[in-house]
Amino acid sequence: MLTFHTYSLGALETNGYAVVNAERTHAVVIDPGTADGALMRKLDGLKVEAILLTHAHFDHIGGVDALRKRYECPVYIHSLEKDWLTDAAKNGSLRWAQVTPPITTDAPEHLLADGQSLTFLGENFRVLHTPGHSPGSVSFLVGDLLFAGDALFRRSVGRTDLPGGNHEQLSRSIREKLYALPDSVIVLPGHGPDTTIGEEKRDNPYVRA
Repeated sequence: MLTFHTYSLGALETNGYAVVNAERTHAVVIDPGTADGALMRKLDGLKVEAILLTHAHFDHIGGVDALRKRYECPVYIHSLEKDWLTDAAKNGSLRWAQVTPPITTDAPEHLLADGQSLTFLGENFRVLHTPGHSPGSVSFLVGDLLFAGDALFRRSVGRTDLPGGNHEQLSRSIREKLYALPDSVIVLPGHGPDTTIGEEKRDNPYVRA
């Protein structure tokens, strides 16, 4: 059985996740906003199989360079944002100079597509393309866990006023992809507390089921 550990990373308190197998020998990292000491202490001694990115805004990728070098692990991101890791203008770090220095790292090793199934930690990670917050935003479904990035939050949704954002597209992504999942699925968002699909279908004021 997989376990996950949540870390509030960086000035924007991005949720980064370390997902660990039952034997506590292997891990996957999702959205390392910074190379936080607590996150690295969790990963040290484990085989890090991959860094998975829900999207490439700077607050979700700030720790990628340090982690991929330390753990020699590949990076996965949707094809629509394949060049955002190498471009500080596209990932927003140039725009938010008061929050972060420019962030760049090498290009990703692997590109993601909607409906793709990946195997890590002996489990299936299903890729759901959920654009709207950004063009290449994805969510990762692992059993009854949904790592939703900045698509769906508890009683809220991701902002759509950044370059490449689109509110109607985000609403469609949530209704057609996320609200189609079982109500019991636990939503692990890019910011803020956990929720469930059922709770958001019932109570989210921004996107009604």
